[in-house]
Amino acid sequence: MKWFFDGGQNCIMKIIYMILPLLITTSLFTQNNPPSVVDEVDLERYAGTWYEIARLPNRFQAKCVGDVSATYSLIDNGQIEVVNRCRLESGEFTEAVGRARRAGKNEPVSKLKVRFAPRILSWLPFVWGDYWIIDLDPGYRYAVVGDPSRKYLWVLSREPEMDDATFEQILERVKEQQYDIANLIRTPHTTP
Repeated sequence: MKWFFDGGQNCIMKIIYMILPLLITTSLFTQNNPPSVVDEVDLERYAGTWYEIARLPNRFQAKCVGDVSATYSLIDNGQIEVVNRCRLESGEFTEAVGRARRAGKNEPVSKLKVRFAPRILSWLPFVWGDYWIIDLDPGYRYAVVGDPSRKYLWVLSREPEMDDATFEQILERVKEQQYDIANLIRTPHTTP
């Protein structure tokens, strides 16, 4: 282990060489085997308020304890205003306002990019996160949103509650898409 602890830049390079193959392998798997998205999305029907039924844990919602919702509004320039809202442990609500846009000219409407960074930073590619609609009820009663890395997942509904049978069917389809749902968090709602 002396080679590992010889300090300085040499040690950092060795760590990078050890981790790099794992990162490349994971990235290649994700690129070559992305989750499938729904064929068509009518953004006018998709607009409105959605309630979070469940999610995979993520750092930007770490303080949210319940009553999580997202409201989407179409904007003239083809983008979508996104207002995410949740209840904190203190009982107060917090909001994050962002923008969503189509991921690319040749990409389906079900592949969006979303950012919550200030508009002045919108030219930076890394401020835009993937927002892929991977499941959508024909009546737009529920939607499932994920990303190509399968690190993020949200089950959304037009109502704050979802019956167990529908939820279980959604989870089966999510598992088929190779999402690990072992740590899925159910979202409590106390307000309509």
